[in-house]
Amino acid sequence: MEVKDLKPKLGKVEISLEITEKSEAKEFSKFGSVGRVCNAKGKDSTGEIAVTLWNEQVDQVNIGDLIKITNGYVSEYQGEMQLSTGKFGQLEIVGNEKQAESPKKAPAPKKEEITPEEKEEAEILESEKEEPLEDPEETEIEPEEELVE
Repeated sequence: MEVKDLKPKLGKVEISLEITEKSEAKEFSKFGSVGRVCNAKGKDSTGEIAVTLWNEQVDQVNIGDLIKITNGYVSEYQGEMQLSTGKFGQLEIVGNEKQAESPKKAPAPKKEEITPEEKEEAEILESEKEEPLEDPEETEIEPEEELVE
């Protein structure tokens, strides 16, 4: 299903969305229990919809995540459609925006960072390093001392 197919009071919604916005969570108390709710925006190639996140979903979902809602429900509040899992639906994180993009070249290392290859090369050079050879004419050879018993 896609965003363009959603209508108020529609149930059994199965949809995948990218989360593009997320507001601060709010705590609420209803019928003696405390919970949290958060409004977010989700989009696909056909449009955008408000997504309501409840309790543990608030911490699970982040901007850029790709989510899949199974058995979701579309409601309407102040003329705007809202999608949520309701009582019987499920929300699953299936990836994030960065993973979904086509593979890109690895970013160039920062100037102060050393790549593993550079580190290995430096270690090899360090282990092979020898003291510079001295000119034999400039080197004085001291006689060996005799051991006194």
